[in-house]
Amino acid sequence: MTTSSAERAQAFHALHGAGRFLVLANAWDAGSARIIESCGAPAIATTSAGLAWSHGFADGEHLSARALAAAVAEIARVIRVPLSCDFESGFAKEPARVAEHVAALVDAGAVAINLEDGADSPDALCAKLELAKQTARRAGVELFVNARADVYLRPLVPAERREAETIARGRRYRDAGADGFFVPALTDRAAIRAIVEAVPLPLNVIVAAGLPSLTELRSLGVRRVSAGSRVTQAAYRVTRDAATALLRDGDFSALVDPAPIHPELNALFAAVR
Repeated sequence: MTTSSAERAQAFHALHGAGRFLVLANAWDAGSARIIESCGAPAIATTSAGLAWSHGFADGEHLSARALAAAVAEIARVIRVPLSCDFESGFAKEPARVAEHVAALVDAGAVAINLEDGADSPDALCAKLELAKQTARRAGVELFVNARADVYLRPLVPAERREAETIARGRRYRDAGADGFFVPALTDRAAIRAIVEAVPLPLNVIVAAGLPSLTELRSLGVRRVSAGSRVTQAAYRVTRDAATALLRDGDFSALVDPAPIHPELNALFAAVR
């Protein structure tokens, strides 16, 4: 890989350093990534759901690994900041196969991934994680792996055991080489504080109802907040509502007021080299 890829990986790691607080407005294609970057984003992260929807598939690894790598390449072409890819569970059960997919993502321009355990055992994620890091390192990239524990997202354990199970998984993933720890659906302040204190990894939470403010999350020790598919959903909601108004009611006011940003978008993409 190029020096640029190695430098972007280093920059992405630095965004998670002590005292840093990274907010990610996840992108779903090259266009959204370029727009989000222009808003001042220090990095771009993809949303698996948004990326799948934009290609006509449901979320949940229905999009092929090859199509994912192609989409990553399209995004990497138009941005200059580090790029992280939501890799779900690696698009395979076998760690060697996951490593092949990682190699393709790194070659496409990704310098970081989210890798989730889902309903699989922590052992499975650890094996994938270790081989993913080794594979990227051989390509000259110190891949940032954000290990995702789905204990709060799925009914994997009784509610009273979620915090302890999450902490146990976080420590295991750290020992396996994870660089970050992602716990979607975690919103409770006391649990956030406990996990931050117990797991020696930058904690990533996701935008959800009941989540404390960004200011409070930072004070609790959270290092990273992701929008997930929320920005994509907002964009698609606007599309649905505007199209419905036009086709059903003949109302195109939403399409002409406020003024179009066609010139702004044209200039933004014309600047891409």
